[in-house]
Amino acid sequence: MRAKGITYDTGFLRNGVTSREHFDPDVVQRELRIIRDDLHCTAVRVTGGDPERLETAATCAADLGLEVWFSPYPLELTTDEVLSLLADCAERAERVRQRGADVVFVAGAELSVMNKGFLPGDTENDRLGLLLNERERNRLPELVDELSFRVNDFLRNAMTLVRERFGGRTTYAAIPLERVDWALFDIVGVDLYRSAEVAEVFSGGVRSLVAQGKPVAITEFGTAAYRGAGERGARCLEIVEYDEHTAPIRLDGEYVRDEAGQATYLRELLEIFDKEGVDSAFVFLFALDNFPHRPDGNPREDLDLASPGIVKVLHDRHGATYPDLPWEPKAAFSALAGYYRG
Repeated sequence: MRAKGITYDTGFLRNGVTSREHFDPDVVQRELRIIRDDLHCTAVRVTGGDPERLETAATCAADLGLEVWFSPYPLELTTDEVLSLLADCAERAERVRQRGADVVFVAGAELSVMNKGFLPGDTENDRLGLLLNERERNRLPELVDELSFRVNDFLRNAMTLVRERFGGRTTYAAIPLERVDWALFDIVGVDLYRSAEVAEVFSGGVRSLVAQGKPVAITEFGTAAYRGAGERGARCLEIVEYDEHTAPIRLDGEYVRDEAGQATYLRELLEIFDKEGVDSAFVFLFALDNFPHRPDGNPREDLDLASPGIVKVLHDRHGATYPDLPWEPKAAFSALAGYYRG
C-alpha cells in the first residue's frame, strides 16, 4: 500500500455532546508524533465533528510530514447542516494544503445511516433497524435504491461547494449499500469490515473495488478486543448500552478480553488489502476517549473491551509505556507497528 494510515478522533459530535471531552493541542501533537514514529504511519485520517479541532489536528499532522485526510464526520445533522459543515471544513483543509501538505478531503462518512434525510428514521438506530429488520427484507432493494439516489444527489451538491473551496484530492467514506458515483471523486473510499457472514467473499470484494480503475482507500476497518468481535464486523460495538444522551455506560454482558484476536484481525485485513492492490488503508482507530479501560471494577464497566482503539484509554492514571499520556498500547498497537514498519 502507498499510504499506511490510522484514524485519529478529535471528538465525534452528536446532539451537542462530544466523545472527547479534553482536547489539548500539545497532547494531539504528541500522539500524532507517536503515530508517525512508533506506529510508522505515513497518513492519518483526522476525523470528528468540530471544524476548529479538525484544523488544529490536521495542521499538527501536516507539520509532522504526514499525509492528511481531512475528514469531517457529521452525526444526526440535516442535509443543510451537513453541507454547511463540509463547506467550512473544505476551506480549513485548503489552508492546511496551502502550507505545502498533501491533503485529501473526505466529504463525509456513511451519511445515509448517520444523518437525517436519506432514510426514514429520527436516529441512527432507527435507520439501521430499518435496513436490518427481517420483516422489511422484501423492501430492502427499494430502500437501497432510494438511499443511493439521495446520497448521490446530495454528494453532487456537496462536491460543488467543496471544489470551490479546496484544490486537492477528494473522496468519501462510503458504505457499500450507498452505491456512490465515484466519478465525483479522485479516490474510491469505502468503510469495509470483514464479518463471519462475508469472510469467504471479502477478498473478492476488495478486488472488485480495485478493478474499477481509480485508487482505492479503505477509509475504515477494525475490530474490538473481546473474543468474537471480529466475527461481528462493523457491529462489534453493539455490545454497549448507552444513556439517553448516547453516552456509553456499560456493556450488555460479560466478555472475554482478546487483544490477540484484535491484532490478528487487523494484520489479516492489511495483508488482503496489500495483496489486492489497495492504495490506502486507515485502521479504525487510534483511541476512543469515552470508552475507558476499567480492569478492577465491574467487568461490564470495562468499556475498552468494546473499543476498536488500538490503545486502551485509562480511567484515572497515566500509562507505563508512555508515562506522560493516559493510555496504554494494546497488542494491536505492536502488530500494526510491525506491519507498517516491515
